[in-house]
Amino acid sequence: MRFALVMGEVGNGLRRNLSMVISVVLVTFISLTFVGTAILMQMQIAQMKGYWYDRAQVAVYMCTATDQSTTCSGADASADEIANVQALLSSPTLATFIKSTTFQNHDQVYTDFQQQLKGNPVVKYVTPAMLNQTFWINLVNPDQSSVIIQALANVKGVQSVTDQRSYLDQIFAMLNTASFTAIGIAALMLVAAALLISTTIRLSAVSRRRELGIMRLVGASNGFIQTPFILEGVIAAVVGSLLAGGAVVAIVRFFVQGYLQSAVPFTAFVGTGDALIVVPILLVAGIVVAAIASNIAITRHLKV
Repeated sequence: MRFALVMGEVGNGLRRNLSMVISVVLVTFISLTFVGTAILMQMQIAQMKGYWYDRAQVAVYMCTATDQSTTCSGADASADEIANVQALLSSPTLATFIKSTTFQNHDQVYTDFQQQLKGNPVVKYVTPAMLNQTFWINLVNPDQSSVIIQALANVKGVQSVTDQRSYLDQIFAMLNTASFTAIGIAALMLVAAALLISTTIRLSAVSRRRELGIMRLVGASNGFIQTPFILEGVIAAVVGSLLAGGAVVAIVRFFVQGYLQSAVPFTAFVGTGDALIVVPILLVAGIVVAAIASNIAITRHLKV
């Protein structure tokens, strides 16, 4: 009987303030969608780091005829200079750090260049001799790339030695910035949702002030009076949270897995399983925010 009475009061409150309830649902939905997107982006960054850092290589670029650095002097790397670099990489000092080494001459580098920039007009103006012959080095421990860089940086015939992870760090920094921006927007939206929930509960309490007065006269406890109002805010937030969870799953299912997976096949992406992990987090976040905002609003109203 007590439960039925409480739920009846909840239903009445939701019907009386339907437009405000819809607003709460929408604001909660939008804010938690941003939260879910930010969490997924952090998962994606972690997954890409694990995928690419193990595959990142150290590139040893040999001189071309147009290079004017002190180790090049405007001449293409000679066969002896290439052999010297190969000997250094095979030496006991460096071999323990290296998992595998691949060398590409001008023609091989040019073939990869054409494939990577297929359809780009710049390909017409580039010749094989303009591209660096390159040693691609996979390390046993990618964190030890500085050993290779220091050993080969000043060797004659070597234009430069580059750790590809430096490029990845720039990409991850951009993704982190986007993720933190989404978190910031989500935080602002959650504040807006909490304020809207609080306002909705106070309006609901004002519209039922006569019923509240009767409850007080018959000795109803504050907990009994407060419960329907808190449940109203929680129910609206739960609906918004479930919509946000559905949006997150849909983004992963149809955009990430349906589009990005085929458009960018050379990296790993978050999957539906990751999205399903985010859904309960959003649900709990929505319930907590709504419960706190509703409780504060009705408690302050009852003290007035």
